[in-house]
Amino acid sequence: MARPPRLSGNLPAEATSFVGRRHELADVRRKLSEARLVSLVGPGGVGKTRLAIRMAADLGRGFPDGAWLVELAEVRDPARVGDAVLTTLDLRDQAATEPLARLLSYLRDKRLLLVVDNCEHLVEAAARLVTEVLKAAPGVRVMVTSREPLSAPGEHVVPVPPLELPVAHTALARLRQNEAVALFVERAAAGSGAFELTAANQAAVVDLCRRLDGLPLAIELAAVRTRVLTAGQILDRLTDRFGLLVGGGRAALPRHQTLRTTIDWSHDLLAAGEQTLLRRLCVFAGRFTLEDIEYVCDSADALDLLSSLVDKSLVMKEDAGDLACYRLHETMREYAVLKLRAAGEEEAVERRFADYYRTRCLRSTAEARFRLVEWLEWMNLEIDNVRSVLRRSLDQEDFSGGIALAVSLGWYWMTRATNEGVRWLDELIASGGGDAQGHFMRGFLAVLQSDPVTAGSALEKAVAAAREPSLRSQSLSLASMAANMTGDRESAKRLLGEARAACDDLPATLMSLQAQSLNGLFDGDLDSVRSASSQGVRISREIGDLYSLDMMLFNHGSVMLMAGDLGESKPLFTEALRIAQRIDDRVAQYCLLDALGCHAADSGAARLAARLLGAAETVRTGAGADILPFLLPLVTRAEQSAAAELGPARFEAEFEAGKRLSRAAAIGLALGESPQVAASASASADVAPLGKREAEVARLVTDGLSNKQIGARLFISEHTVDSHVRHILNKLGFKSRTQIAAWMASSDQ
Repeated sequence: MARPPRLSGNLPAEATSFVGRRHELADVRRKLSEARLVSLVGPGGVGKTRLAIRMAADLGRGFPDGAWLVELAEVRDPARVGDAVLTTLDLRDQAATEPLARLLSYLRDKRLLLVVDNCEHLVEAAARLVTEVLKAAPGVRVMVTSREPLSAPGEHVVPVPPLELPVAHTALARLRQNEAVALFVERAAAGSGAFELTAANQAAVVDLCRRLDGLPLAIELAAVRTRVLTAGQILDRLTDRFGLLVGGGRAALPRHQTLRTTIDWSHDLLAAGEQTLLRRLCVFAGRFTLEDIEYVCDSADALDLLSSLVDKSLVMKEDAGDLACYRLHETMREYAVLKLRAAGEEEAVERRFADYYRTRCLRSTAEARFRLVEWLEWMNLEIDNVRSVLRRSLDQEDFSGGIALAVSLGWYWMTRATNEGVRWLDELIASGGGDAQGHFMRGFLAVLQSDPVTAGSALEKAVAAAREPSLRSQSLSLASMAANMTGDRESAKRLLGEARAACDDLPATLMSLQAQSLNGLFDGDLDSVRSASSQGVRISREIGDLYSLDMMLFNHGSVMLMAGDLGESKPLFTEALRIAQRIDDRVAQYCLLDALGCHAADSGAARLAARLLGAAETVRTGAGADILPFLLPLVTRAEQSAAAELGPARFEAEFEAGKRLSRAAAIGLALGESPQVAASASASADVAPLGKREAEVARLVTDGLSNKQIGARLFISEHTVDSHVRHILNKLGFKSRTQIAAWMASSDQ
């Protein structure tokens, strides 16, 4: 059976054209054909990341499971390197398995390229992880960028030098082919809108590129100044700055000093407000928004200042859905940290940063469950910054504040990163003793991980420490579930009775109904499940609690399926699956795919059943979850029924076809959407949607235009069009322009 197109990676589209590096590209290509670990090594600002991404884009289609960029710049904790790779591969740690074990299990049979970027501050941790990956996964190759080698077994190092320097008195036509000059001209034209290399300015451009040692970041920072200065004026000002460092002579500076001096020069040209904002931005650990900047950086005119910094290439802009967000180049972040310290502002700005995120998270706790989709989108964007505050709480021994913050992230841990939440809570509780809320959340996560022993211990402490009746009741309900998981039915019944007596507010009521439903499913008490889940559906729907509604719909659908009521169970499952898709809860998605697979088998749709059951297995392993005990006999029966109807060989083929479906395509299939809708959902939900320029290019591809014709229509180079087309193919998992045209037609872009 032909392998269907799959998500082919997460490589970002190139915001600017790629210039030069012919020799390095050829060298890396050759090394990757010989070795499984290639490290691109060079100083900051030399262009290692751009080179790695371009190489991965060129080679990506040679790896059936894609090319994936793991960004470590925002990762400060060596223990989180494995988490970063899991996140990159769109895997979840919603089970108790250690991240490395989960990662190795997933990669074992994959053929993909990992690009691990910015390893220099995590060299030992990155080396350990890469070594284990290469041992366990023979089809995986790894490309690393770092300022120093990993010194890992089998590593092949490719030094990344600055760009080729131009030679003075070279003919203009030939000079345009020089890499450093081409980069300067390209960025100057983009920045000023009208720059050209001419006989009049070629000497200044040559001297400037040579003075900047061919360092791409330094050249880009200088080139953007052509908006207000000529190349000669830029050269004069930089020459004066360099001259101060070498006593007025022409002696060469070390390259790191050249870059630092260029950044200094660019920084000193900023207005005072721009300088202040730039140095304060370094406190952000990851992406940040304008709203974040306005408070953390205490800047009333943040928009104008930020726009100016983006225009000057000192801050990078990117989009997260419809929201503009920003980040600093790692070299610029390091520079800004030095400036912040020199200004004596480090502690004050870091404290403001921590107070801002702690306040926002704690304030949103109560309403998060009623605005879960929006809250999760915000947390996906800000999680690196919040992690930084959690680490600060530990470092400063603010354990109670850290526990309160970790508890406020409960919905994120439940739906995104259960194991990470467990690690934070364990470290904070072990250091500071914990409180009722901390023990409650730790117990909740343990129940989700099917770890009843840990859950029972944590929830016993939560019950003892709880001062609020609602928290005590919820802790008792969870403890009832944990007891049932161990087979202690008597304790489960007693604890649930105590929970109901303790409090009957909405959160406590929903938790007790969930405990009654889950315990009934374990015990086979269908009447109890039917009663509790129907109440739970009604209440959670009325108050807009999507997480509870999702669970209650699944519980109610399950009891209807067990009772043989196929007509009643399917709409419950499909509504629940749509919610699980909206909040991106992978454990709920696998449960519902399995449930709908069982429904299909009972309905006589054996082929559909086999595919959904196969898809459920892929989603389940991607989340790191174990199959729920009460689901296991239903799934086993469904597999046997479908295999009996199809025959063992055909069932296995359909099951494997289901395993190869993308998650979004599997959900589309389960919801009964057409293949075209499922393909569209796969393209839009499993990858970032096409950007504005990419969509324009895709429409013109659909019209049958060549790259040259598209470039003329959009006033961009043919080379840039080619880059956009490659990234469209990568994003959609396609191999041809015809597939792009078909997708555009079917998805009504």
